[in-house]
Amino acid sequence: MALGKVGQWGGERQWDSAPAVSIAFAKRAGANAVVVSDAILERVESLKGKLIPDDVTVAVTRNYGETANEKANELLFHLALATVSIVVLIGFAIGWREAGVTAVVIPTTILLTMFASNLMGYTINRVSLFALIFSIGILVDDAIVMIENIARHWAMDDERTRTQAAIEAVAEVGNPTVVATLTVVAALLPMLFVSGLMGPYMAPIPVNASAAMIFSFFVAVVIAPWLMIRFARKTLAAGHGHDESGGKLGQLYARVAHRVIDTRKSARNFLIGVGVATLVACSMFYFKAVTVKLLPFDNKSEVQVVVDMPEGTALENTGRVLEDVAGIVRGLPEATSMEAYVGTSAPFNFNGLVRHYFLRSQPEQGDVMVTLLPKGDRDRSSHEIALDLRERLKALTLPGGASLKVVETPPGPPVLATLLAEVYGPDAATRQKTAVELEKIFRSVPFIVDVDNSFGAARPKLRLDLQRDRLDYYGLSQRQVADGIGMLMGSQTVGYAPRGDGRTPLPITIALEQKDRSWTQALSSTPIGQTPGGQLIDLGAVVEARTETGSPAIFRRDGRYADMVTAELAGAYEAPIYGMIEVNRAVDAYDWAAKGLTKPEILLNGQPEDESVSSVLWDGEWRSPGHVPRHGRGLHGGPAGDLYSSSRSSGASACRWSS
Repeated sequence: MALGKVGQWGGERQWDSAPAVSIAFAKRAGANAVVVSDAILERVESLKGKLIPDDVTVAVTRNYGETANEKANELLFHLALATVSIVVLIGFAIGWREAGVTAVVIPTTILLTMFASNLMGYTINRVSLFALIFSIGILVDDAIVMIENIARHWAMDDERTRTQAAIEAVAEVGNPTVVATLTVVAALLPMLFVSGLMGPYMAPIPVNASAAMIFSFFVAVVIAPWLMIRFARKTLAAGHGHDESGGKLGQLYARVAHRVIDTRKSARNFLIGVGVATLVACSMFYFKAVTVKLLPFDNKSEVQVVVDMPEGTALENTGRVLEDVAGIVRGLPEATSMEAYVGTSAPFNFNGLVRHYFLRSQPEQGDVMVTLLPKGDRDRSSHEIALDLRERLKALTLPGGASLKVVETPPGPPVLATLLAEVYGPDAATRQKTAVELEKIFRSVPFIVDVDNSFGAARPKLRLDLQRDRLDYYGLSQRQVADGIGMLMGSQTVGYAPRGDGRTPLPITIALEQKDRSWTQALSSTPIGQTPGGQLIDLGAVVEARTETGSPAIFRRDGRYADMVTAELAGAYEAPIYGMIEVNRAVDAYDWAAKGLTKPEILLNGQPEDESVSSVLWDGEWRSPGHVPRHGRGLHGGPAGDLYSSSRSSGASACRWSS
């Protein structure tokens, strides 16, 4: 839960604010997200007017149960559409009796696949439904082959019974069908052994698709012939005769094939033409005529703005920047609500879990969670809105060292950053200098945005040195002064308030407001002790205050020291490979000697064996199928993974706006 403010807008988009509390619920493993979310909403409605007072407004800002239900319904619609399309196609191409058989075969295969998937522990989700849609075009192949061959044998009119002709027709194409089915399964199963976070994410695709193919074979050789016999009340004589020419399609194919294979010259020319066409098609990727991306952007109903101010920024200053960000977000016609969190983490999702957003607890860190209209009620996708918002936020004036990122929920497994470069080197100074220059190169590429690094600036630290001679003069002890400083700069629990009903008592804590904990004249003049004669002694009279540079954050990846440069991509190219190519070219052309550095070696896989020279290892989205980094900060944050850094306690606040 996080305290904050809430705002609402009416028809003229007027925004207000008021205190609020955010509560995030997570389902247990194996539970149905749709059922859980509906049950929570029903329980909240039942609590209104009882536990929840009438003057308290409850608003839902994120409902992944509803999102999952929409995705599942959309995929089920496309699954039904694909089934109907195949049935209609077979009806026109082969016959409507055969189409009726196919209409039974496809649902039977899908139901058997879902039953097997349930036995293997897989649930019905977006990935498993996609696997069924992906395989529906090939799982019906076996049945089509059997149905067509049975129809062909029945049309031969050779005194055989329908049953005998069907058996011989199935036996005739049985072996090739087995080989074809196993070939597809062999092509799909390797996806099951993908490692990293992408492995369990992609596992339902090979499992469900392979199961569907195997079941489709047994359905094709058992159920399809039986249905053909049941549906066909008389011998199918029309449209499937034993025509040696193959019909109109066969005649057309024969004319084209003869022109290709009639002579050795024509076959060679055809082969050369295919090779040239293949090279032309592949060159489109090199010349960027066709762009690539691992996964397409999803159309979510949320966008997050992450703000990292310079280390040591006061909580109030970070809050003012978030107010400015919220002011720009209000200009988006699709924005319906916002929540702003200062010095505390926002309720995080899967993306925030991987990026360690739950560790964001420093006063210079802030988040604005933007809720958009449902995708059916807006014309622009969430990605287009995010691009627009990023352009609008460029108008903000931020202090040096501050960073502002527009974060979208990825459609697949999240990563620490879309474009991530790990910098290795012989010592901390060389690594950071190399990372700083690499960050400049990142910023020089037009379509690389939201550039940041993992080390930032060292956090300033207030140091209070006790003056022993003054303590002796006033007759004060070090313990007395230290306790007073702890009270002024921290907090102290003085008692507990019982709540009854077996609930944990609430602590009664006294502390100065966050704005009063900075070293000012007022804090220096605060009495810290009393002399034996009864004279009050100010804090500034017995201590010397000075601001020092704190310890820098230290990162280690698998036991090796490393610094990171992170970025996102937006604009002309949005796949990490394009950013990597442009940065690699810029690294080669950069004058490293003028900066007193050597050109870093570019690595695509594996940490460097020799750390006596600088090197850059590419990581991020392009390696997500087999690897997800388990280190990072939020960024400019506290410890995360194999990270050590100095920090100090701080207050926290949050804001929320809703329509």
